[in-house]
Formats: sequence, structure tokens, C-alpha cells
Amino acid sequence: MQTLLRSLGYRAAAFPSAEAFLSSSEFAHTDCLILDVQLSGMSGIDLQRTLAHQNRKLPIIFITAFPDDRIREQALSGGAVCFITKPCDGPRLVECLRTALGERA
Repeated sequence: MQTLLRSLGYRAAAFPSAEAFLSSSEFAHTDCLILDVQLSGMSGIDLQRTLAHQNRKLPIIFITAFPDDRIREQALSGGAVCFITKPCDGPRLVECLRTALGERA
């Protein structure tokens, strides 16, 4: 995914966990997050809640291999831009990313 984003001209960074992202220097310079729902440690939904409590309003695109209507509703009601099921369709991801960043196609 990181390679795809970079090939489209975006600056992308990957992190092994939500905690690693929160403690990184990239945290302050992030314009959008692409999150898996299931992460080791803090889940993607928990990270979304943490950011909301910090009043950090980042557009979030969730990706999951385990679609669940309850989790989908939590993500979207928490402000997620998209909720995509794996395997991820490249054009759909790009569409969501452009929406999240307010770009025109």
C-alpha cells in the first residue's frame, strides 16, 4: 500500500502499531490515516477514539479483512471517510483518499 501511495505522488509512512504512530514525529504532519481495524495493541477504532479525545481531526480510511456491521458503524459514526473490505481495490482506495484529502478526480 505504501508503494501504491508513493507511486501516486503521496508521501506515505507505515507503522507497526497505533502506539508507534502516536509516538512518531510523523504524527504532527499527518493529513490522512489508512488504518486496519485489527492492529496489534491498540485497535484502529481505539486509535480513532484517541485522536478524537485529543481533538485531532484526521480523515481516516479503514480497511479490514473481517467486515462487521457494528464495527463499520462505529468507524463511520466516528467520522471515518471510508470503510473498505480486503482485498482492497486500488481504484476504490484512491477514490477514498482523494475524498479524504478534498481532492478532485
